[in-house]
Amino acid sequence: MSIICGLPLLECVYCLACASWAWKRCLHTAGHDSETWGLASPQEFEPVPRLCRYILAIYEDDIRNPVKEPPGGYGIDPDWLILKRTYDDTYGHCPPYILYVDHAHVDIVIAIRGLNLAKESDYAVLLDNKLGKRQFDGGYVHNGLLKAADLVLDAECDTLKVLLEKNPNYTLTFTGHSLGSGVAALLAVVVVQNLERLGNISRKRVRCYAIAPARCMSLNLAVRYADVINSVVLQDDFLPRTATPLEDIFTSLFCLPCILCLRCMRDTCITEKRMIRDPRRLYAPGRLYHIVERKPFRCGRFPPVVRTAVPVDGRFEHIVLSCNATSDHAIIWIEREAKIALDIMLEQDPIMEIPAKQKMERQKTLDREHSKEYKAALQRAVTLAVPHAFLPSRYGTFEEQEVGENSNMSTGDSSSGSFKNSKAKDSWDELTEHLFEKKQSGTMVLKKSYPED
Repeated sequence: MSIICGLPLLECVYCLACASWAWKRCLHTAGHDSETWGLASPQEFEPVPRLCRYILAIYEDDIRNPVKEPPGGYGIDPDWLILKRTYDDTYGHCPPYILYVDHAHVDIVIAIRGLNLAKESDYAVLLDNKLGKRQFDGGYVHNGLLKAADLVLDAECDTLKVLLEKNPNYTLTFTGHSLGSGVAALLAVVVVQNLERLGNISRKRVRCYAIAPARCMSLNLAVRYADVINSVVLQDDFLPRTATPLEDIFTSLFCLPCILCLRCMRDTCITEKRMIRDPRRLYAPGRLYHIVERKPFRCGRFPPVVRTAVPVDGRFEHIVLSCNATSDHAIIWIEREAKIALDIMLEQDPIMEIPAKQKMERQKTLDREHSKEYKAALQRAVTLAVPHAFLPSRYGTFEEQEVGENSNMSTGDSSSGSFKNSKAKDSWDELTEHLFEKKQSGTMVLKKSYPED
C-alpha cells in the first residue's frame, strides 16, 4: 500500500525534473555558450574557410574535373596534391583523406572527411569505444578514433618526414570534419607525442583544425593541447554538445526516448562541477572558435561573429533546442559562414594592407595573448580539480614539459603512446624525480604514473 501511495510522488518529482530541464533548455541559446569569450582575429581564423574547402575536395572523385565545386572553387592545385586515400586503401579503418602541399600558404595539410552514413566501416570506428575504455597520456580518449589516427601516422609517416625535411619552413596541419575531426585531433596529439618520427620537428610547427568536432578526449587533454588543436563550432551544432556517448545512441536506437528521458533527469540533478571531475568524460578538443550568426527570438541570419577562448568549465555542456542543430553540422554551411565571417573581419581590419613588419609584430602579440590564455586555462583546470590536470614547474619552461609529453605514457595497444626504448623511460624517470624534488619545496604536485602492461 505504501508503495502505491508513493508512485504519485515519484511521478511529480519526475515531471518537475523534466519541466526544469525543458525550461533551462528553451531559454538556453547557443550564444550563451560563448557570450563571455573574446573576438577572434582575422590572422588566426584565416585558415578555417580554406581548410573547409580542402575537406570538401575529398568528396570529389576527380579533383581535376570537379562536379560539386563550391563558389570560388576548392583552392587546390591538382599538381600539389600528393595522394588521396579511399576506403579501399584504408580497408575501412579510417575515413578517406588527402595529403596536400599548400605552397601558397607554406603548409602541409592532411584533410580527413566526415562520417559517411552509407558506410558500415565508419560506424565501426565510431562504435569502437566505451566510457573509460582507452587511457592515453594521463587522460582518456576515444578508442576507435585513436586507432584510426595511428593508422594514418603509420601509413604516411615516411612521406611526411620527407616533405617536412624538404620544406623546413612549412607548418604541418591536420584537419577534419565530424568523424574526421576526431581522427585529426588525436592524430595531432599522437604526432606531438612522437615528433622524433618526423625528424624531431618543433611542436610549434604542428597544428590541427577540428571542424564540427567530436568529443574525443578528456578535459585535461583538451586543455593541455589547446596550443595545438583548434575546434570550430557553428552556432547550434549538436555534435560538440552531445554529452551522451555516440556509441550509446547508435546502439540504443530503438529505445532512444528512454535514453533522452534518463538524460533529462540526470542533467538536472548532476552539477557541472561533478561532471568536470569525471576523468572519463570526453570533450571537444583544444581552443574553441564559435561562429554565432543567429540571435534568440529573432528571425533570419545576422552577420556572423567569431568568438574564441580556451574554456575549462562551460565547454558546450548543454544541447540547444534548435531546428538548426543538425544543419549547422554540415561542412557546406560551416564553410559558407566561416568565409562570410572572415570577409567581415578583413573589412574591419584589413591586414592585407598592413606592411610585412607590422604583420609580424601583430602575429607575435597574438601568440603572446594565446600563450597567456593557454596558461590561464591550465591554472583554471588545476583550480577546478580537473582529474590529472597539472601545471609546469615554476623553475622549468614549457619546453621542459614538452620533453615529458613526448616520452609520456599510453595504455592499450597503441604503438604511438608506448615507450619506444629504455632510454626514453630513463629520461622520463629523471624528469619525474626532478619534479618530485620540486614538490618537496612546495612548487608543484605531479602524480607519477607508468603505462600498464
